[in-house]
Amino acid sequence: MIRGTTYRKSHQAVQRLAPMRLKPRDILSVLVLTIASTATWASDVISQDKKTTSKTDTCYVEGVSDRLNCGFVTVPENPNKPDGKQIQVHYVVLPAVKNVNHEEALLAIAGGPGQSAIDNAAGFDAMLSKVRQQRDILLIDQRGTGRSNLLTCDEGAQSPLSFDDDNVDTLVEAQKCLEQLDADVTQYGSLNAIKDFEVVRQHLGYKKLHVYGISYGTRMAQLYMRLYPEHLATVTLDGIVPMQQSVLEIGAAIDRGFDLLFKDCQETAACHTQFPELKTEFDQVAASLAKAPVMENVYDPVSGEKTMLTMTRGKFYGSIRMALYQANVRALVPHAIHQAAKHNFQPILGLYALTLENGGMAMGMHASVVCGEDMHRITPAMREQAQQSFMGKTMLEGLEATCAVWKVPAVADSFSEPISSNIPTLLLSGEIDPATPPSWGELAMEKLSNAKHFIAPYATHGVAYQSCANTLIADLVRSGSVSDLDGECLQKDVRRSFYLNASSVEPLNATSAKTTTTDDNASTEAKE
Repeated sequence: MIRGTTYRKSHQAVQRLAPMRLKPRDILSVLVLTIASTATWASDVISQDKKTTSKTDTCYVEGVSDRLNCGFVTVPENPNKPDGKQIQVHYVVLPAVKNVNHEEALLAIAGGPGQSAIDNAAGFDAMLSKVRQQRDILLIDQRGTGRSNLLTCDEGAQSPLSFDDDNVDTLVEAQKCLEQLDADVTQYGSLNAIKDFEVVRQHLGYKKLHVYGISYGTRMAQLYMRLYPEHLATVTLDGIVPMQQSVLEIGAAIDRGFDLLFKDCQETAACHTQFPELKTEFDQVAASLAKAPVMENVYDPVSGEKTMLTMTRGKFYGSIRMALYQANVRALVPHAIHQAAKHNFQPILGLYALTLENGGMAMGMHASVVCGEDMHRITPAMREQAQQSFMGKTMLEGLEATCAVWKVPAVADSFSEPISSNIPTLLLSGEIDPATPPSWGELAMEKLSNAKHFIAPYATHGVAYQSCANTLIADLVRSGSVSDLDGECLQKDVRRSFYLNASSVEPLNATSAKTTTTDDNASTEAKE
């Protein structure tokens, strides 16, 4: 790489694991399992002769003040054609503060599928700061993501706020996307990517890796356990997607996340008093938008400019869905739903703004993974269940159309077998996770003989980012054993109080309430 290269910000990553329909080119994101931190950036394009196998230098990433080690290895796009097209797989190493374990590193695997690990270096660095005291942190942009032959498509110039995402020809849009990609999309699945990871490990000379996988990254971590167990010291799976589980079953997990929100509000005195009919209001708004979208002039939540909003049922559901990934944003949802029921969509628009960058997702790579590893696992029961859920049905229909274009061969049936391993493994689930519920973690435990599964009762998706679980990971790496790990600290009540109005978790007094009501009426009149 170019010495001293600085990776500049290119996207606003949001901590989530999520799917939705946004813009025409975003149609591939109907099912996204992902977790991001807070910093993302883009790298310069590096030219390289095909015969060169690797290159290493130093670089800086946004949000991390240290000079880091960066580089890439060159691998064949199709492992069965070693003399064919070559691609670069890029990595960054966050050096240990006190490197007393030169032969070990912790490999942190991002979610998605389709997210860049390097783009989330700052978040990984903060979460794994205790591990980094004595271990390098290794980040690899999985093939098809970030700097590793990114598979993404031009999203066009149309504003996502005005676009009617409930009426789009997914088949046509997927075909347009495919035609933009200079790649054999059948070669960007998880199995080829794990081989790339092993090439990077060998190139850097690490004899053992500790692995941390988040969301879809847990699938990659489990494959590493299956294919290269001799090179792994410990494994942490956070927000678990078990091998036996098709990610297409996320529809039921989404519905569970919504139900838990309504239940939490009902059981919280202040929230229930302020929003006594929250579920009814949600259903009313969804039913109304199913008939026709709401179109009105609004202020763009990002640019502040006046623009046309087309609020569809898909945007309404998707905005709330995204908000459930972070406890602090989840606390805003009841107020946003209540205001939407009063025909004020500005709070929902604020939540929707979090989805606009799609978490830096490489949707072409995302489709390659899901179409090859999950679509063929759909059973009649899953189809029937999906029909009962707006999100489930939307995801299934969108992916079926996309996969008809992508034409990725299905992996072998053995891919879906549970991982059998005695590697010390820590599993982390959030009780209110809207994507990977605790039951998925239990399923992954089936043949793990040296593992512990902790459920954080107040955590959403990505337990290590919002609890003491980061300390548990450091303890696991230090000791190499799960036997002494104690999840009691996860029981600490860290819930955020629900916002009862636009600016406070406290009830408004009578005077303020009257003023707010008057202001709301004035706002409504102005719109009319």
